[in-house]
Amino acid sequence: MSYEEIKQRLKGSIAPVVTPFDQDGNIDFETMKGLINWQIESGSHGISVTGTSGEPSSLTIEERKQVMKMAKETVNGRVPFVPATGSTNHAEALELTKFAQEIGADAAMVIVPYYNKPSQHALYKHFKAIADSVDIPIIIYNIPGRTAMNLEVQTMARLAEDCSNIIGVKESNKDFEHVNRVLHACGRDFLLFSGIELLCYPMLAIGGAGSISATANIVPGKVAEMHNAWFEGDVKRAQDLHFELMELNDVLFIETNPGPVKAALGMLGKITPKLRLPLDLPSEENQEKIKQTLVKYQLLSEVKS
Repeated sequence: MSYEEIKQRLKGSIAPVVTPFDQDGNIDFETMKGLINWQIESGSHGISVTGTSGEPSSLTIEERKQVMKMAKETVNGRVPFVPATGSTNHAEALELTKFAQEIGADAAMVIVPYYNKPSQHALYKHFKAIADSVDIPIIIYNIPGRTAMNLEVQTMARLAEDCSNIIGVKESNKDFEHVNRVLHACGRDFLLFSGIELLCYPMLAIGGAGSISATANIVPGKVAEMHNAWFEGDVKRAQDLHFELMELNDVLFIETNPGPVKAALGMLGKITPKLRLPLDLPSEENQEKIKQTLVKYQLLSEVKS
């Protein structure tokens, strides 16, 4: 399948599925299979794993590969599969991206390296080396709030120009001017995915391809429906869903993702609500706010203690 054909398939709500653990902190693969099947049955347009919501920095390289392989087998071609393969370690990012190609992923999402704060020139070299090492499409993941670095517009455009398989970006930059300039500089056919929940609808309005939103972990059908409404030309319905989801979006980021999302999934009986340190579940006070919001959205019938 050509890059252009894959680009036509990569749109809408690509759900960034959490990595469930059992009470002892081991990966719960059976539960994860259930989450992926639920996502697809609920209408999600694609599946991603081991991104921010999947706690990749808390997983070993081998665990990330195990999750990716299991997810690919579970998806089984029903929707596009886009695992996150980035790392602050260049060699690890190369290894994981090559593994994504090996198992037949439709594309790989590669985050701007976190913690080490590379220059724009170094970022260019990092992403170009990864893109040159594989034949599958690459979606850059720009999230300056967690990496301490922003991939600037000029760098993004240079990568898009020099690497035919860099086909898009997940933008978690809250600067909407930046997002507009990325699409203008990289071309209107460059795939723009929102990673900021309150910008999922606005990015569609400027020509975005969709979103990779943590909220899809909780209400996959609603998030997918917003995209479907937009693509079908029902602007009013898409707008209504955008505002309908706002309060839920807010509470799911009341503390660091994916703590609130995992707490909510635990309340819904979907997973054992467990994270690996240094991440943890939200405070009791914030968990109560999450419960109240789930009740308000009629996802829980009552607030249980």
